[in-house]
Amino acid sequence: MTDLLITNARPMGGAKTDILIKNGRIAEMGENLTADGMAVEDAGGRIAIPGLVDAHTHLDKSLLGYPWYVNTVGPRLIDKIDNERAVKREYGLDAHVQSMRQSLQSVGYGTTLIRTHVDIDTDQGLIALEGVMETRRQLAGVVEIEIVAFPQSGLMRRPGTAELLDKAMQMGADLVGGLDPCGMDRDPKGHLDTIFAIAEKHGKGIDIHLHEGGELGAFSMEMIFERIRAMGMQGKVAVSHAFCLGLPDWNVSQALIDTCAELDIPIFTTAPPSREVPSLKRLHAAGVRFGAGVDGFRDTWGPYGNGDMLERAMLLGMKNNLRRDDELAMALDVCTTGGALAMDRSAHALEVGGRGDVVLVEGESVGEAIVTHQPRKLVVTAGNIVARDGASLRARP
Repeated sequence: MTDLLITNARPMGGAKTDILIKNGRIAEMGENLTADGMAVEDAGGRIAIPGLVDAHTHLDKSLLGYPWYVNTVGPRLIDKIDNERAVKREYGLDAHVQSMRQSLQSVGYGTTLIRTHVDIDTDQGLIALEGVMETRRQLAGVVEIEIVAFPQSGLMRRPGTAELLDKAMQMGADLVGGLDPCGMDRDPKGHLDTIFAIAEKHGKGIDIHLHEGGELGAFSMEMIFERIRAMGMQGKVAVSHAFCLGLPDWNVSQALIDTCAELDIPIFTTAPPSREVPSLKRLHAAGVRFGAGVDGFRDTWGPYGNGDMLERAMLLGMKNNLRRDDELAMALDVCTTGGALAMDRSAHALEVGGRGDVVLVEGESVGEAIVTHQPRKLVVTAGNIVARDGASLRARP
């Protein structure tokens, strides 16, 4: 079913109105709309927001449903990467089960669009990709899943990975991933040349994890800028984390931000409290497309998180010192319409013609809904009711 009438809703906390969804799109918004025999849901005066967007996560890493993982991993990035590969072998993890559990938990929280980075490496080959692709197939119509083929263990340092990335794109991955070209591979030219070549071959975009901070991160960003200009890939290359945009030297970081705007480079953050992160207000002022995600959670990397993007909007607000209600609305936009726009989904908006993704949330205002993030009363994906009272209608495996 892709037709639905939602009555007595308050879009973004405004006046009560009805929302008519036909063929998966918002066909009309106004008072006293008629249903013409279609299903009707009374919002009861609750706030309606667009479907939440998790623009940066790792569906193949979650340990939801498994026994508590006791973390004793060392502090370096490579420690966490090597440990995860070992745990996957020891636990015999199934990426399809892992991704189904996390996806359906996120659906219960109101997420209708996900971008996930899926590990491609010479240990496990394409098994994780196959599992997440099966989840995407089974959850079509419930949540939209976009897949990044991600060289988590490195690219140049693990010969054979580039060929696997190429195969992943042939199999149906949506974007090519990259990871810390200096800090991980210690070969920024080789790393970036490889992922840009694969993207060009398949006519796909790129999403690069860039944890590198300070001047090292700025150097990697400049190399990314060079390739975008040389290959005419403006608007096709995103950078996740981008901690270097939080450089304390305002002039340096602002120059990087301005170039991101010039080259139309979307930035995706997880708003971690332990790192300097890109400033929401500065990116917004510069016109940079900006999205957010929950990253990995309840996995071998760390115990925190639950998949709730409304809670992530609160954390984004806290990290950026957003206190006024209009500022909190900016944080919500990053986690809904703005995040979708950063993923090249221009119609993910609560307006006539927009995709029929609607979430009913509790609160007198959008600010209260973000801060309290109570269970979602109703979640609708393209006109399909997919969750009620904080739980997906489809049981987790």
